[in-house]
Amino acid sequence: MATLDRSLLANVPIFDAYGPRQLDDILASARAIRRPRGAILFEQGEEAVSFFLVLHGRLRAAKLTPAGQQVVVRHVGPREFCGLAVAIGKTTYPATTQAVADSVMLAWPSSIWPDLSRKYPGLVEAMLQVVGERLLDAHSRVVEMATEAVERRVAHALLRLAQQAGKPVKQGVEIDFPISRQDVAEMAGTTLHTVSRVFSAWESRGLIEAGRQRVVIRDPHGLYALAEGAASTQAPSR
Repeated sequence: MATLDRSLLANVPIFDAYGPRQLDDILASARAIRRPRGAILFEQGEEAVSFFLVLHGRLRAAKLTPAGQQVVVRHVGPREFCGLAVAIGKTTYPATTQAVADSVMLAWPSSIWPDLSRKYPGLVEAMLQVVGERLLDAHSRVVEMATEAVERRVAHALLRLAQQAGKPVKQGVEIDFPISRQDVAEMAGTTLHTVSRVFSAWESRGLIEAGRQRVVIRDPHGLYALAEGAASTQAPSR
């Protein structure tokens, strides 16, 4: 197996505390993999044989509920880990992860987790913090879906995307990867038809600009106010 260059980890804050020899050791068990847009990285329920660090591109993690509804759990971008099932004592992946743009990842075998935990407890602690933050985010979304009208849920979904992958453009803040209305519907726990109606209302007010797989938030402050319940466009309640 070819040796990976430690410069691959240069801009990943979680590795800042480690020197060249330590980084080489951490990379010794890793391999670089590529997935074209649309390709599946791993499936929900599949044995969790690896965990991953995204170097380039963007992934979408989606979970299928017992009722057969697909819910987008998270989008994962550069310098973020995914597939950390082993970190929470799981042997299978809890969601299906797919590339939404051409992506490059580092993959480590889950079997090295005990050795990694022993040799680099600070690294593992940082990974577990990431898992904890994602669980808190998931809890917040559960509360939103149980208590908020659909318009606020859609607004929260777009604001999360802007936080994860927002790029300043002349018109406002663009979500910097292909995102469809169906994706937003699955993030907000609603239907494509409802998201289309909400988007149309928001476009008429100048809040957003939405194309086939492109969303620009033209008025981030206005969208934030709507998400927090300070404004309403009288959109459908479901």
